[in-house]
Amino acid sequence: MVLDVRIFKAKPFARFAQRERIKDSVLRNAVERAEKGLVDADLGGGVIKQRVARPGQGRSGGYRTFIAFRRGTRAIFVYGFAKNERDNIDDKDLITLRKAAERWLGATDTKIEIEVSLGNLQEIGK
Repeated sequence: MVLDVRIFKAKPFARFAQRERIKDSVLRNAVERAEKGLVDADLGGGVIKQRVARPGQGRSGGYRTFIAFRRGTRAIFVYGFAKNERDNIDDKDLITLRKAAERWLGATDTKIEIEVSLGNLQEIGK
């Protein structure tokens, strides 16, 4: 599937993904599922939760990722954790994620390019 949506990793998420060896292709697949309407949880305010698999394993015991998501436009991975490290996020975390989604989804393309050039966002190629 070829996506028109631009996919990014926020700097903290990029560090997490690198540490956990989560490949960009796995993240792209999570966005492809969301684009098809297959969202694990819609948390409101532009935030969705998508499960991604650990290398060589399934999604259910893998990672939980939180994405600032606007269908057809932009997806920014902002937070993630391993299922065996944490059960879920709390209300305070959700407020923080919604604020991040508002910031990233409301940003102009010029602002996004500036954030990429500063290293605050990394674009995931096609």
